[in-house]
Amino acid sequence: MFGLCTIVFVIIIMSEIINADPTGVSVEFNETLNYSIQPAAAITTAGGTFTTLRLNTTTQNLRWKAYAGNISGKLTLDDGANYTIYDWSLALIAGEVYASRNSSINWANINCSNRTSVYAEENAMNISEGNPDTINRTFINKIHKQFVSGSRLIVNSTCPAIATYVNDTAQAPAENATFQEVLLNDGASMVYATLLETGLDGFNKQKYNFQLILPEKGIPSAPTTYYFFAELG
Repeated sequence: MFGLCTIVFVIIIMSEIINADPTGVSVEFNETLNYSIQPAAAITTAGGTFTTLRLNTTTQNLRWKAYAGNISGKLTLDDGANYTIYDWSLALIAGEVYASRNSSINWANINCSNRTSVYAEENAMNISEGNPDTINRTFINKIHKQFVSGSRLIVNSTCPAIATYVNDTAQAPAENATFQEVLLNDGASMVYATLLETGLDGFNKQKYNFQLILPEKGIPSAPTTYYFFAELG
């Protein structure tokens, strides 16, 4: 089971033509949820007997957390002071939502993360490479759609990527999978990019534009802050 919590929120974004890079977002709503603890199973056996058990359990993973939600916004022609001369509403949502531990990303340098940068992120997050749920072991495939991040073309199936679950079921790795998440890097910071969908069924059969999972240090009293950006197009 991945994710310490699932946060559902709606984002509004104003896209400035002067700066075509992904921009910060404002959060209109968020609700943090946690999993329901499974009740204990009762076993009654008679004295003098010997019982062999096969047990199964699901434990919430404190080293990851999940986000899912929807985004709305518009395209604008703004000047440097954010005064708008004209704008366009979006009938269909397309683009990306990004998350990073760094609040300032050099979008001109954005590119695929390599294993070296992923190892560096794991070290920063105190993730032991011996764990089964490391970033490297989670983003094990390089299968994803082609997309543009800022002014940089991210060619299909060149970056570490996953597709999160749909209807409580894992998706097979494929370039046409929905709710894809791709690992990017600007040379200094890891950037988690999730490709926007047009309101499709998500992990819990609710309609979402995006889903993504993010690593956590696993210390509930000191959660990691992530900064969110978005790019509509």
